[in-house]
Amino acid sequence: MNNGKPNWWSRPSSAPEAARIPAPPSSGDGDGDFPLPAPHPPTTPPAQAPEPAGTDLRAAGPAGAEARAAEAEAEAETTGTGTGTGPQAPEPVAAGSPDPAPSVVLTKGEPRDPAPEEVPHVQDQAPAPAPQAQPQTQAQPLHAPDEYRTPPYGEPGPWAPAPPVQRPPAPVPPHPHPQGPAPWTQYDPWGVGGPALPPPPAKKSRRGLAVAGALVFALITGVIGGGIGAYVERNGGLTTVELPQSDAKDTGRAPESVAGIAASALPGVVTLHVRGGGSSGTGTGFVLDTKGHILTNNHVVDGARSSADISVTFSSGETARAKLVGKDTGYDLAVVQVTGVSGLKPLPLGNSDGVRVGDPVVAIGAPFDLSNTVTSGIISAKERPITAGGEKGDGSDVSYVDALQTDAPINPGNSGGPLLDSKARVIGINSAIRAAGGSGGDGEGGGASQPGSIGLGFAIPINQGKRVAEELINTGKATHPVIGVSLDMQYSGDGARVGQKGKDGTASVTPGGPAAKAGLRPGDVITKVDGQRVHNGEELIVKIRAHRPGDRLELTLERDGKELTKTLTLGSSQGT
Repeated sequence: MNNGKPNWWSRPSSAPEAARIPAPPSSGDGDGDFPLPAPHPPTTPPAQAPEPAGTDLRAAGPAGAEARAAEAEAEAETTGTGTGTGPQAPEPVAAGSPDPAPSVVLTKGEPRDPAPEEVPHVQDQAPAPAPQAQPQTQAQPLHAPDEYRTPPYGEPGPWAPAPPVQRPPAPVPPHPHPQGPAPWTQYDPWGVGGPALPPPPAKKSRRGLAVAGALVFALITGVIGGGIGAYVERNGGLTTVELPQSDAKDTGRAPESVAGIAASALPGVVTLHVRGGGSSGTGTGFVLDTKGHILTNNHVVDGARSSADISVTFSSGETARAKLVGKDTGYDLAVVQVTGVSGLKPLPLGNSDGVRVGDPVVAIGAPFDLSNTVTSGIISAKERPITAGGEKGDGSDVSYVDALQTDAPINPGNSGGPLLDSKARVIGINSAIRAAGGSGGDGEGGGASQPGSIGLGFAIPINQGKRVAEELINTGKATHPVIGVSLDMQYSGDGARVGQKGKDGTASVTPGGPAAKAGLRPGDVITKVDGQRVHNGEELIVKIRAHRPGDRLELTLERDGKELTKTLTLGSSQGT
């Protein structure tokens, strides 16, 4: 109830139930919620249903009220609770007052439907106030009861049960055993105090375990995979690899190839080791004939004093002693001979006059004592006038070479080795290299240091080497072509000038010599030899020594501002 007005809860009800619900009591002041009168229950009561076990039904009205009061008193006496502690009996109804709303007391048992004139009554609720007197005459309803009626058009539905009364829970006594587990208690959101429940045990996260397992698996898989990958990379696979290979019998090479030239020439090339004069050196030579004559450079064997100081090693590894046959400082050539060696293979000699710039060449030697070393290149230039030696300071050890220039790598130790053409023929004797920052010279004796190759190598033409070798083998000495003049080596102009005085104050033009016969005079400046320009006295000597004694030369000279041409026949002088 709210301010004396009913609150309505409605739900569908069946037709018999609607008929049993009594009309709400009227307030009597005429301002109720519903002006229409409530319908009366049918005059003829329906047949009473059999009373189920455990159900106490009492008739409505004063007699029913008295009966209920008497029964309550008897019940109190039976239980021994008394009026003070037992359930209170309903108050008696005054005589002449209207009969209060019928009530039904339900006890344990099977449920049943109340009688039409009965209204369900909750025992715990306070008794409802007595309704005012109803008028004797009530109007009939305007229409038949609707079983689907809802307020305010019909009668109110059954009373909804009230929510349970919220009471603070009774305090829980302490556990008799403090060390034991806490007693179980019922959770009450409105409760206060009481012992706190122990926190639930932490559960291991299955998701965390799964993630950790996945990480461990990935780590192990990565390590195993990395190891397998490294093994495959190093070994080329998980199985043994066998690569295809050509037949070893395919050893043929073209004779004009570098390999063909080397295979043909190496048996005739030797390495020389010389000791003497407190020093030792290494050089190269090649076999001239089957008698054991070997041609090399003079500066290779210059320090030897006897045959015991010269050792020759062939490409096959065989070693023999060699004796010095002859040498010439001006040409930087020498001949040694070995005896008691069989199977010698002389190298064929070519013609250096037929060489052209750009022709391929192969050099064989023992650079830095690395025997049987083969390098290749081309002819870079011809008739390069070079001088080598000069360590003695008096010019007696200076050699003059009208050389072949090559870019085949030549290093200290290559001196005396052969320079071969495309047919494995000797066209030069490797003798000197140009050092970076130097003025030129021999690879072994051109200075205190032994520079390496910079692509500027020089070889004595084989035509000159052949003539000198023949003279050294036959006579032990070599002859030099001469013109019979003394040159002014201090002249700084272009060309070679005939000196005013010779050595030791003698005449600069030898009386009766080739130059005197051709009409040369002191002070003449020679500018050309057979049409080739010469720029200084050294170049003139180189051009003359490139010929044999007895050859005719045409000299172009300048005298008193005029250009003259003279022809002469070369003389001969004994070499040292």
